[in-house]
Amino acid sequence: MADRREIPGTAPHLLIAGASPLLRPDEQVFESMLSGWETQQLSRNLNMATIRDRVGLVRRFQRFTGEWPWAWQPHDLEDFTAELRTRDGRHLAWSTVRGYQCHLRLFLDYVADPRYQWTGVCERLFGSHPSQICFEWNTTAHVVEYEGRPGRRALTKRELQRFFDYADERVAEARKLGRKGWLSALRDSAAFKTAYAWGLRRREVIMLDLEDFGPNPQASEFGERGVVYVRWGKASRGSPPKRRSVLTVFPWSTRVIDQWVDEFRDLFETARASSALWPSERSARLQLDPLGARFAEYREAVGLPPEIGLHCLRHSYVTHLLEGGYDPLFVQFQVGHSHASTTALYTSVSSDFRNRVLRQALDRTISRALNRPGQGGPS
Repeated sequence: MADRREIPGTAPHLLIAGASPLLRPDEQVFESMLSGWETQQLSRNLNMATIRDRVGLVRRFQRFTGEWPWAWQPHDLEDFTAELRTRDGRHLAWSTVRGYQCHLRLFLDYVADPRYQWTGVCERLFGSHPSQICFEWNTTAHVVEYEGRPGRRALTKRELQRFFDYADERVAEARKLGRKGWLSALRDSAAFKTAYAWGLRRREVIMLDLEDFGPNPQASEFGERGVVYVRWGKASRGSPPKRRSVLTVFPWSTRVIDQWVDEFRDLFETARASSALWPSERSARLQLDPLGARFAEYREAVGLPPEIGLHCLRHSYVTHLLEGGYDPLFVQFQVGHSHASTTALYTSVSSDFRNRVLRQALDRTISRALNRPGQGGPS
């Protein structure tokens, strides 16, 4: 039989055996629990940022209760959730509250699992042991497929054009006045257009390299920009980033990339350090926060709702392709969704589009009725 210590995250041998007394047993056991949980999650190949967020939430919950995991009760979770929802009048998203509760549930699943031997350690030291406090009746249920804010939506084509025009105007104005930031503004404008033109997530845009573009033999009119090879797609459950290829559909998009690469990218001194498509003034690759801050600045300037974020450009891509008559399965493959239902969540076709579809269907019905011979009335 394998040594139980071979299981990643098992309680340390000294705590299991009780070989030496502890000066602060409650704090030391709690810290050892968190360290073991980190190891268990690393063994699952989870992202370090995910692990940090989860451990931070457990620490926060412990400070809130003033108790240790072997003394936590269901009412502690309920009080914590109520405090989250009422403090400072904030309105946390449903998904945020559910995520916090999920972190606590996972931690307690870990420490209450006898295979990790924390229950025995706590029984010996404290006369109690950790148990699950998150149940169906006191946690937020996941009953709908989309839990994002209702205000997040696709931009209409008119809104999108207004946003892009404003971005271009800021570049022209800064360059005319000789301001140093014109090149960064041009880069961000091109990055926004790229995110929309290929329906990319924020990280997918940032992580693009020059080599990630290639020709599409079936669409030679796009030259060397007929396909974007996404190498940093969204990962799940500890998997490596998912890859996919996105076919170019908008002719104007190739001109945006060609102009940026051929005329402006190398003006950044950091561009020589790597093949990143979007270098910055201080590093070889642009980071998410500056690009997101620029988007928020332009969004406010053109009067778009505050719920509209950079990711909404991806929503807009899906919506506009479907409005343009592209097959839903093609759109699903383009954005890398495993299920059509996920793509449907991104879709917010306009009233004008739906009315056109309705009008066309009605017109076809009326036309067939008028052309049907020998009709003396409804059948």
